[in-house]
Amino acid sequence: MNYLLLAVTLFFSLYSAARADPVPEKLAEWAAQSADLQFPTKISTLGFFSSPQFALYKPDGPGPFPALVLQHQCGGLGDWKGNFSNASMLEWAKKAVARGYVALLMDSLGPRGVDTVCYGFKGGVNWGRGLKDVQQAAQYLRTLEYVDQDRVALAGYSWGAAIGLLASSSNAVETLNVPGRFNAIVSFYPPCYLKPKGRNPYELITAGIDRPLLVLLGGQDNETPPQECIDRLEPMKKAGAPIELHIYPEATHCWDCKSLDGFRKTDARGSSVVYRYDKTLTNDAEDRMFAFFDKSFRR
Repeated sequence: MNYLLLAVTLFFSLYSAARADPVPEKLAEWAAQSADLQFPTKISTLGFFSSPQFALYKPDGPGPFPALVLQHQCGGLGDWKGNFSNASMLEWAKKAVARGYVALLMDSLGPRGVDTVCYGFKGGVNWGRGLKDVQQAAQYLRTLEYVDQDRVALAGYSWGAAIGLLASSSNAVETLNVPGRFNAIVSFYPPCYLKPKGRNPYELITAGIDRPLLVLLGGQDNETPPQECIDRLEPMKKAGAPIELHIYPEATHCWDCKSLDGFRKTDARGSSVVYRYDKTLTNDAEDRMFAFFDKSFRR
């Protein structure tokens, strides 16, 4: 028995229970608050005039290919009024296909008539529902003849990155009774501890992380402060959990969001935040992510 891992797990469980709502115990209840998604069966094409949408993309040829589920930030893929289009998520789908991956670009909001979950749960969309969405996505991809069942990964961004943290934990996933797990997960600038203004906080890191997990953090991110992830993940990493951390010291939240460069808002904590797009860091994050997947798939 790994007594260090047991001690860290026990400490973390007590720490979380004392400070925040116990997320794993609520996941199944939350997931039941909205209906399952209907996954796209038709393969979509990626072109100059493509727009972000709930869609399935693949490289040319019969495969089998590795597959990547892409889970968006709290604002989804865009709004029906045309005020916002999440071009960054479409770019990640293009990058995945260019590297030989089947890409499933998720939309947990639009099909349910939800515009945003940036300020809390809405329309039945919550942490549990998001986790069940991606677990069902992995299950669906493994039914496709051109997908390699042993190479199915998840990349999550901000809200989607929190979903990635949960997906890396057997304690969280097993509450939903959805067969199959991701072979590797990358979380971009996740909230590891969320304290919405005027509401109870949530711990998004749970014990039982047993899937290769790469967490990419921005040193200048005051929307999802990196130290909150480091404080929680480093002890688990030292105890043997398959976690890797990388910090971009100069990066803000959403450093890969070209269309949101200079965007300002007051976030759920009440903090004033500004996004700064950085092409160099985005390219580096792309290389790190796919190198991490390659390494994890060989384990």
